[in-house]
Amino acid sequence: MADLDPDAIVRLEDDPPRVVVLDQRRLPDEEVDLVCSTPAEVAEAIRTLAVRGAPAIGVAAAYGLALAALRGDDLAAAERDLASSRPTAVNLFWALEQMHSDPTPERARALHREEVERCRGMSAHAAELFVPGTRALTHCNAGGLATGGYGSAVGALRTAWERGLLASVLVDETRPLLQGTRLTAWELETVGIPHTVIADSAAASLMARGEVDLIVTGADRIAANGDTANKIGTYALAVLAAYHDIPLYIVAPTSTVDLATATGADIPIEERDPSEISARFPARNPAFDVTPAALIAAIVTEDGVHRPPYLESLAHVRAVA
Repeated sequence: MADLDPDAIVRLEDDPPRVVVLDQRRLPDEEVDLVCSTPAEVAEAIRTLAVRGAPAIGVAAAYGLALAALRGDDLAAAERDLASSRPTAVNLFWALEQMHSDPTPERARALHREEVERCRGMSAHAAELFVPGTRALTHCNAGGLATGGYGSAVGALRTAWERGLLASVLVDETRPLLQGTRLTAWELETVGIPHTVIADSAAASLMARGEVDLIVTGADRIAANGDTANKIGTYALAVLAAYHDIPLYIVAPTSTVDLATATGADIPIEERDPSEISARFPARNPAFDVTPAALIAAIVTEDGVHRPPYLESLAHVRAVA
């Protein structure tokens, strides 16, 4: 199967100093690099979803701070600008903290490599939750594009497919920006996994018809009690899954677990431009929702499969260096 090179997703170049990202707004029709010559341009790329997905946002921010160091910019100002780009994804703040004492290209590249390895580890653990012939459903995009390489939830699907456990994937289109249709379907096509795109509102009827065995998604922030913020619509899927007795699994690196945030009520939820919904009428555009821990069958990190009660199982996640 083909693989998306992590450096093709986001990378730091030294001569001239710049951060280059695969512009996710142009996929799947065009594969176009976006060149960011300043930390402010990296922050704008994050803000406008040219690079998105919590782990990939963190990697891009790390490269942005390393770029500031290479340019001799004010590091504190660059860090503030990068930190303000997206409020919900905790990986952004984690990566900047990791870079704070060593804002070098070498440290940023090491963080990127480590994040991809975490994805491979968690995917191996998550695949243990699949049985032969599993028909999965996923929401938004939690593949290599979202993590800087391999993927979290899509990584789990890839590993399950390689082990002969996965039959097919239903891909929520994921309104309003169609990350499922544009990105997840493209990644699954690239690696040869059978998939079908569905309207978000079709998920309930397909569950009722017995066409879904499990749901797997990524996460942007996981609170200490297991409440999980992910792309808007995940909470609705979790409620539907509970009604139909279908397990919902969250797959995310330990860098997404925020033990300093007690519950989902403390997670800031980004409200995006209403024009993404409607340019004509008043609109609300929350980018994320919070799924209560009680609706999550397991949270999978590179450390393993964590089961409820999450206050206990997540309390022991390995601190990411």
